[in-house]
Amino acid sequence: MAVKNFNELIKIVSQAKERKRAAVVLAHDEHTLEAVFKAREDNLAQPILIGQREKIMDLLEEKGFSLDEKYIVHVQNEGEAAYKAVEMVNENRVDFIMKGSIQTADLLKAVVDKERGIRTGRLMTHFGLFEVPTYHKLLVMTDGGMVMYPSLEQKKEIIQNAVDALLSLGYQRPKVGVLAAVERVNPKMLETVEGKELKEMAERGEIKNCIVEGPISYDLAMSKESASIKGYDSPVVGDVDILVVPNISAGNILAKALMYSARGKMAGVILGAKVPIVLTSRGASAEEKYLSIALSAAINMDRS
Repeated sequence: MAVKNFNELIKIVSQAKERKRAAVVLAHDEHTLEAVFKAREDNLAQPILIGQREKIMDLLEEKGFSLDEKYIVHVQNEGEAAYKAVEMVNENRVDFIMKGSIQTADLLKAVVDKERGIRTGRLMTHFGLFEVPTYHKLLVMTDGGMVMYPSLEQKKEIIQNAVDALLSLGYQRPKVGVLAAVERVNPKMLETVEGKELKEMAERGEIKNCIVEGPISYDLAMSKESASIKGYDSPVVGDVDILVVPNISAGNILAKALMYSARGKMAGVILGAKVPIVLTSRGASAEEKYLSIALSAAINMDRS
């Protein structure tokens, strides 16, 4: 069953048997602390703050937050923080990782480290979840944050990662739209060719537990009326769960259009590692970070 909005997602997580543990890497960031303490208050996650203890304690005091010192992990050198987080994942001491004031490249370096990291062999992809006032349920867009110019095989993995994440949220058979400028195959437009191939892969069972339509334009994926006018028939039209963009630029533009022009809200995580990774930008609001915590906790939730 599809999740209609973030309030519904938050309610699902808050009623879980136990709070998931979030390793916050370099927790010397005001918006990040606001987000994790709100998540703690709402029973979404238990923050474990990694960084220089004195800096963390000073910021907690300044913000009026209190936390048992057993949930503060001191590192002498800030460069050690990301490696401490992945070590805690490998020791099953945390359930997901959240970026604090660390640079993205420094965090990912530890995540993908061949000897100490938390790679799984799956492609690491960005999963953006949007609540848009004009749409009847939450909408996934991928990949707008990790894979710059995905190959056909990478797009297959991008779709499977997103589908598996939705299955973990209780969805049955997510509907996927592989976006292009037009809905007909044009040999001169690679994304249309690959859209058709991805649809055929799903029909053969190479992409599992979903319905894939492609190529499909944004208007057809989002509007049954538009599809009716154009005579385009598919179970995906007007009810799409996952939008697959052709490249990172298209994804970045679409995400910002949904947020800044359509008044959408966003949560985002990196999939494909041993645990979800909240990797919001330094300019992300406390609300976006909070919603991303809720999403990570939901993906990791025990539904038995």
